[in-house]
Amino acid sequence: MAPTVMASTATSVAPFQGLKSTASLPVSRRTASSGFGNVSNGGRIRCMQVWPVEGNKKFETLSYLPPLTTEGFLKQIEYLIRSNWVPCLEFSKIGFVYRENSTSPGYYDGRYWTMWKLPMFGCTDATQVLKELEEAKKAYPGSYIRIIGFDNVRQVQCVSFIAYKPPGAE
Repeated sequence: MAPTVMASTATSVAPFQGLKSTASLPVSRRTASSGFGNVSNGGRIRCMQVWPVEGNKKFETLSYLPPLTTEGFLKQIEYLIRSNWVPCLEFSKIGFVYRENSTSPGYYDGRYWTMWKLPMFGCTDATQVLKELEEAKKAYPGSYIRIIGFDNVRQVQCVSFIAYKPPGAE
């Protein structure tokens, strides 16, 4: 006996009607003096660029910004504490994921970093975290050190950023 298919009207979705015309969208025109010259990606937008990947390693959330000052670190850590996340420091010699022990899909070495002491449960002052960061830098001057914000209710890491790069790092 062949299986029967039952259609449900409760989960029906409107059928695809095709692509809409782009004639009603505004067309941006750039002059030759705008600095883009004859750059084109084949479409109507003429300013697309590709980010260079060689010699330009980026790490985590804030790595596309200039290095943070002490005041910038304090503001980020205060945000973690205000969000009720637990600050924690981790360090690693390499600082990024790589493949060494296996080439199977989804396996990467370096995903987990070594934790510096225990998570700072009950921390209410951002300067406490900065003091721990300074201690970690003294103990492991050749390692990358990151600060993470851990949500102990949902059991997830919510934010992570590099706080220290060793001398000579990219």
